[in-house]
Amino acid sequence: MIDECLAVEFRVRNDDCPLAEATRAVDVEIDARAPQRRSDGYDLLQFSSPTANRLTETLDDDERISYLHVSRTDGRSRYRCLSKHPCVVRRLIDGGLIVETLRYRDGAAMIFGAVVGRDVLKGVMEAAGETVGVKLERVYPLESEAKESPGQRWDLTPAQEECIRTALERGYFAIPRQASSEAVAEELGISKSAFLERLRRAEAALFRQMFR
Repeated sequence: MIDECLAVEFRVRNDDCPLAEATRAVDVEIDARAPQRRSDGYDLLQFSSPTANRLTETLDDDERISYLHVSRTDGRSRYRCLSKHPCVVRRLIDGGLIVETLRYRDGAAMIFGAVVGRDVLKGVMEAAGETVGVKLERVYPLESEAKESPGQRWDLTPAQEECIRTALERGYFAIPRQASSEAVAEELGISKSAFLERLRRAEAALFRQMFR
């Protein structure tokens, strides 16, 4: 039995998959599930974003996308489709990465996941090394359930926890403020609007749990 489980974070740039290219054309953040490989060679993609008609049109015009289905609820659109073009994350999954969250913004992807043991991490890194634009941002041991991270305890996504932690470390919440929203967004590698939206979502999640 392998006791060691490692959390990993990858940033992918210059990916030419449909979701990356769509966020390069449209100013929107996409939250996606890990692509599912089908027996016919297509990938099933399931993802969501703030409702944006231009995003739907961009995906619909992409010849690599087929059977695009969209449903809309509370200002968000949820998509399902088949893709003929494999995303870079598929190479990492094949190497042994367990994907927990996957987000696309400005043509780049942030992947948060886990690997079981150092040997699996080596396989994932070899897959990443063969792929242009993949960078390992962070690797650290997963804490046991007895030592939950703040994100786990307060039901925040890894991206939301990273957002709050970085803002706190940079002095964004200090009085007077020591870092602007633009500076924190640059540190996170996202746009100012993406940072503010992620921060509001994190704050809303925290407040709902504090005052329920």
